[in-house]
Amino acid sequence: MRKKKLYVISLFLIILSSCISTRKQQMEKVASDAEKVILETDIGNDVDDALALDMLYKYLDIGKIDLLGITINKEGQYPAEYIDIMNTWYGYPRIPIGIIHNGADCENDAKNYAKSVCLIQGANGKPAFKRSLKNYNHLPEAPTLYRKILSQQPDNSVTIISVGFSTNLARLLDTPADNISPLTGKELIRKKVKLLCTMAGCFNNPNLYEYNVAKDIPAARKVFTEWPTRLVTSPFEVGIAINYPAKSIENDFSWVSMHPMVEAYKSYQKMPYDRPTWDLTSVLYSVEGSSYFTVSPAGRINITDKGATVFTPDPQGNRYYLKVDSMQAENIKQHFVKQVTKQPVHFNK
Repeated sequence: MRKKKLYVISLFLIILSSCISTRKQQMEKVASDAEKVILETDIGNDVDDALALDMLYKYLDIGKIDLLGITINKEGQYPAEYIDIMNTWYGYPRIPIGIIHNGADCENDAKNYAKSVCLIQGANGKPAFKRSLKNYNHLPEAPTLYRKILSQQPDNSVTIISVGFSTNLARLLDTPADNISPLTGKELIRKKVKLLCTMAGCFNNPNLYEYNVAKDIPAARKVFTEWPTRLVTSPFEVGIAINYPAKSIENDFSWVSMHPMVEAYKSYQKMPYDRPTWDLTSVLYSVEGSSYFTVSPAGRINITDKGATVFTPDPQGNRYYLKVDSMQAENIKQHFVKQVTKQPVHFNK
């Protein structure tokens, strides 16, 4: 009888060990299959950045991406503090943040919703949202963080999603070899980055100078001309065709009393308003591919002195831009609402 019990116990331990091993292998496969992403954002200028960041956390929740870092091209404490709030609230407090100094002058272009959310207080007079960091001035500058992250990744594995100005990316291109990597910025990008997906430009109106380009034209020109890997941009005309509905902001988040993305949306403009989803489209393409969009032929993209974007077809080129028709736009909008209104995973634990 004793031998039988020992046999049963041994068999149970073998099965348990096998299950643990299988689960570990499954988790490792999910981790290896996850898209490696860095987000470049001017968070605080337009609330679509906050919605785009929300989408990235949802992709993190299901193991579809590995968010390696978030770099900011809007100056000041509040953009970094707001991202710290978002990282903490969504359950990812250790995502690295890179900042900028002497960037584009954009502080007075719109209401800074990042600042608004950072200043919200609870009934007790304390900040309404938790932070994980203490001194935002000590965060690394974006090009340094890029070099550190990229040098640690497998070759041809990283997607950079740029939904703000090109300043940090242009500075990264110009970085020399250093103690982080023996490669220059351009060499490091060529070796480690497989895709740069931007929200920038306009291709259906030559007289429209899209904001992300116009705020730093030299940097945009440098990136669109010199970036050594594939570059796909989601232009102005795509995001403006897909408006996130105010009724979703008002009705779909009753599962939580205070939400840092929702509070940002409510503070940015007088409610109710539907906001174009420019930055969300770049996230969608970067993570889920081209199935939601029409993609232009290969070509080259040049930036004029005034900030217009000019596309020239070229079979040897590696620049592309996205397009949508009305049916695609509606399908994408429904997809955005479904994704953004999901509860973060850690809320269900």
